[in-house]
Amino acid sequence: MKECIAMLLAGGQGSRLYALTQKLAKPAVPFGGKYRIIDFPLSNCVNSGIDTVGILTQYQPLELNEYIGNGQPWDLDRLYGGVHVLPPYQTATGSDWYKGTANAIYQNIDFIERYQPEYVVILSGDHIYKQDYSKMLEFHKAKGAACTIAVMEVPMEEASRFGIMTADENDRITKFEEKPKQPESNLASMGIYIFTWKKLRQYLCQDEADPNSENDFGKNIIPNMLAAGEVMSAYHFAGYWKDVGTIASLWEANMDLLNPNVPLDVWDDKWKIYSRNSGMPGHQIGANAEIDNSMITEGCRVDGVIHNSVLFAGVKVGAGALIEDSILMPGAVIEPGAVVQYSIVAENVTVRSGAQVGCRPEDMADRSNWGVAVIGGGITVGYKAKVMPSAMVTKDVKDGEEQW
Repeated sequence: MKECIAMLLAGGQGSRLYALTQKLAKPAVPFGGKYRIIDFPLSNCVNSGIDTVGILTQYQPLELNEYIGNGQPWDLDRLYGGVHVLPPYQTATGSDWYKGTANAIYQNIDFIERYQPEYVVILSGDHIYKQDYSKMLEFHKAKGAACTIAVMEVPMEEASRFGIMTADENDRITKFEEKPKQPESNLASMGIYIFTWKKLRQYLCQDEADPNSENDFGKNIIPNMLAAGEVMSAYHFAGYWKDVGTIASLWEANMDLLNPNVPLDVWDDKWKIYSRNSGMPGHQIGANAEIDNSMITEGCRVDGVIHNSVLFAGVKVGAGALIEDSILMPGAVIEPGAVVQYSIVAENVTVRSGAQVGCRPEDMADRSNWGVAVIGGGITVGYKAKVMPSAMVTKDVKDGEEQW
């Protein structure tokens, strides 16, 4: 029996990341030089004392499954508990894709029941943050809640992008609206829930029996519980948290690692972010290389100029190449004389000599002619080719070609 287990929703397509998720599940997208997005919620579980995690996969799961393996990098290779990958599966009555976040948990009720938990933490696999779930669980118990939702204050002008809570002076949720046009509060749901399992099981079964339900936590489960008068509490979170479901937010979160004023410290041994390391040798910096305010991971070879950028394992930057304000994912090769600015370059991309990818904006305040350029995995950008700002490249760019 486990007091608390976690269920991590990692099956989304991540369509807003476009070229980066054509062949890859969103939680498996590389982040911060040596991590994958999923490393953050997994590490939070381990650091919070949660040793049983079900990872619900669906879209493009192969590389994510391989990355998770037996869970050893996160100390989740347990005889009882540990990490379990949970794709949709065939039953005697048939099989079905996960129809929504609530349906995904419903289809895995038998897995949860194996551990007879009192509480279940529901997490998303596409957020970058560090949080102690054990403190949130203590809050949940103290409030006698059926459901506790982690919330953070957002600017009022951005509130319509989130699920918004209204709570009283005792942190009891009195109203919930999913992406309201005219929000009454700025308490945004972080997509992190703790449920008392008996209550959650009851509402999952009711939701599944409703043919008109969208089988979604934000649209169905939470409103239904609130309407039934269940005790629902808002847990205030004040640390760093970012949903990296868009190109802009993924780029910003990587850049935040390089900003000393942002409280996202992946070097903190007291709350370590674990990952499956590549096992490559140390990075090599050439005699004429120039690097400032950047993160360079193992196996990199740098002979060019790097400013304010994140380089993942095995990246090669040739002599005379310039990398500025960019993210180069594992195995990317930037040949001599190429320029990459304000871009995300996916795994195993080759940028040929003389090519230009992205562009440094002359006026950051004017966003009309600015945006992050994205090169999809395995693509070659040809000799003297040019990839414009905001371009989304999903196939090879020929020599001398311009890509918009």
